[in-house]
Amino acid sequence: MLSAVIFDMDGVIVDSEPLHRRAYHSMFQKIGISVSEDLYHSLTGKSTLNLCKELKDRFNLPHTPESLMAIKRGYFDHLFEADESFDLIPGVLNLIQDYHHHKLNLVLASSSSMRSIKRIFDRFGLHDYFKATISGAELKASKPHPEIFMKAAKAANSEAHECMVIEDATNGVEAAKAAAIFCVAYDSKHSKNQDYSKADLIISDFDEIKYERIASRFED
Repeated sequence: MLSAVIFDMDGVIVDSEPLHRRAYHSMFQKIGISVSEDLYHSLTGKSTLNLCKELKDRFNLPHTPESLMAIKRGYFDHLFEADESFDLIPGVLNLIQDYHHHKLNLVLASSSSMRSIKRIFDRFGLHDYFKATISGAELKASKPHPEIFMKAAKAANSEAHECMVIEDATNGVEAAKAAAIFCVAYDSKHSKNQDYSKADLIISDFDEIKYERIASRFED
């Protein structure tokens, strides 16, 4: 039986990837590196700190990962405050409310920092719907490592087979499957060049996984 749903945040709850992209590319320009589209997409879903560690090693940068993260965060903070059109992804609030109405335990498991998670939850009033929020930035391993989803299932007081993950990135899908959790890949217009071949279900509209449509997949 389905008892818990674990949401990624960027690309699933909020359409923040364009803002992150602009912030990252501003940071790349500032520090003088050229990051190909293939490399950028391969890093999607990782925490900012782990992404910056990879960039430091790959480009032999003199900066610390923490200083790179601070540069990127500064650009993102400005974009977040300045963009009044920034909103929840269409349909996701109805989905969250539907699951909450059916007494499912909802957990947010995002590679974003807890600071960013709290900012999103405050802005859109999401706190009351979620049992827990987990930041991958506070964990040793980043997606595609399964640690974040294993912790999310535990936070939901559920076994892996009772959970469902909603993700939009290759690394997130791989992390969910490595944690032995049913994974729905949300194929949005902003999720470019992502591999969903390991997902259990691929959707393009949240109506496809409303409770009455998805719960039967978890019946004993």
